[in-house]
Amino acid sequence: MSSEGTEFDKKSLRVVTRTNPDWDELACDCVAFANARGGRLLIGIEDEADEPPVGQVVDGSLIEAINKRIPQITINTSIAACKKISGNGGEFIELTVRRNAQTVAATTDGRYFIRVSDESRPLMPDELTLLSGEKNAYVWEVQTTKKVFRNQYDEGKLRDFMVAIQKSDRVSGFVKAKTSEELLDYYFFSSGQYLTNLGILWIGRREDRATLLYAPVIQFIKYDELENKVNKLLWDDFELNPLELIESVWGRVPDWRESYELPDGLFRKNIPQYDELVVRELLANALVHKPYTQRGDIFINLHSDRLEIHNPGLLPLGVTPSNILHATVKRNEHMARIFYDLRLMEREGSGYDRIYEALVTTGRPVPEVREGDDRVMITVRKRILNPAIIDFMFKADQAYEMTQKEKIALGLIAQHEAVTAINLCRILEIRDADDLKPWIDRLCNWQIVKTRGRTKATEYYVDPELLRKLDFKGKTSLKGIEKHRLRELVIRDLEIYKESGISEIHKRIGAEIPVYKLRRELAVLANEKLIVTKSSKRWKRYLLNKPA
Repeated sequence: MSSEGTEFDKKSLRVVTRTNPDWDELACDCVAFANARGGRLLIGIEDEADEPPVGQVVDGSLIEAINKRIPQITINTSIAACKKISGNGGEFIELTVRRNAQTVAATTDGRYFIRVSDESRPLMPDELTLLSGEKNAYVWEVQTTKKVFRNQYDEGKLRDFMVAIQKSDRVSGFVKAKTSEELLDYYFFSSGQYLTNLGILWIGRREDRATLLYAPVIQFIKYDELENKVNKLLWDDFELNPLELIESVWGRVPDWRESYELPDGLFRKNIPQYDELVVRELLANALVHKPYTQRGDIFINLHSDRLEIHNPGLLPLGVTPSNILHATVKRNEHMARIFYDLRLMEREGSGYDRIYEALVTTGRPVPEVREGDDRVMITVRKRILNPAIIDFMFKADQAYEMTQKEKIALGLIAQHEAVTAINLCRILEIRDADDLKPWIDRLCNWQIVKTRGRTKATEYYVDPELLRKLDFKGKTSLKGIEKHRLRELVIRDLEIYKESGISEIHKRIGAEIPVYKLRRELAVLANEKLIVTKSSKRWKRYLLNKPA
């Protein structure tokens, strides 16, 4: 059975069978699902269970009570409850909540909720405004505000679209067999006798696209080391549809062709400064998740050390910079479907997992996502943290059949040399260390990754024997130093330099050693009375205990 999440939840049967049923809790969950993507509530299955208790019986009157009571205490919430029988013979209630695509759902006492991950979260006033805008953005795709007749399309763009559909391996033969008129309706390019906004954007004529609110405009600006503008390119003539925009941006910017030349035995290996997959995926995300009811250009700012993409509008409700790797909210659902069918992006998510994989396997840090007052900014760093990681990841990928998650986890561990479970969870935007299992378990079973420590303090590092076997050419550092060796380093340092602050000790014994390790070891030595501390208002100093 699926785990609880954005579209699924489980509840005890006691919620509706107790003397005073908790209709309020049930109503809040229904409103949250309706405002998100819809979902299912299984009433009669405990949170930690996969099935209802054996022999559990559901009274038919409960079904009637739910179908009657929830609409009475909610607004704009459509539900349907029915009885189900599990494989063990136990009965439970399946409550289906339909997505509310055009209006905002609420409780009758004026409360609003949204489903985020596995919880129903109340909406703040500013989030409510954003949710209302999201509903309008969803409707924007299928509106016919321009009143452009369905036969007033650009014949070249429709022909190119049909050719791309025919070549796609993600489109079924049933869809490929459709005529051009049938495809207009299938992809929501038309509604009745008119082209929709989505149709005008994709296959419409230039003059119709130019007056469409708000067709995408892209600006590329290049800065030098002193942050002076040295080049600017504009896509503001509304001649191109979203697919053509991506192709044009990739084709017209010469900087995408620049690469690093790294030694590879007797040969040289070229590593692009900016991976094509990363650039295309970021552009696709900007176009698909752009709020087309809001004015604003997409900016591609190329600095000497980084690439920044600025997209107007905020992140879709339920998506934050800290969960963007796992969130699957689509702002423009019909456009996302087209992008998926044409292999421009992944349907099930935003594609950030592909970006993470491309970056960490080439020795670069993960992307940085920031949300401003009116735009979202994604930063990709150009610098390769350690060129040796590229060769290591290539050889490891050849030796083991790793999943995408495992490649990302191994690349991050290799970059950091040693990383704790807490920090790895933070980088991967995972809330619980138990959720690391799909990312790390097989790597540990294969002995690619070794561990030391326990629970949250578990530290992951790449097996040194594997590094030797794969002829890893990286530099030796003290980042993964073992506890007893660090202990001896600290004692020896204080023997020589006497009274010192933690920053002084850190600098002398090795700046690459994680500060948290040093701080923890100093605390242990102090508890064992091997060192003593002197504190002041501004700092703490350490020195060896004379009796020791």
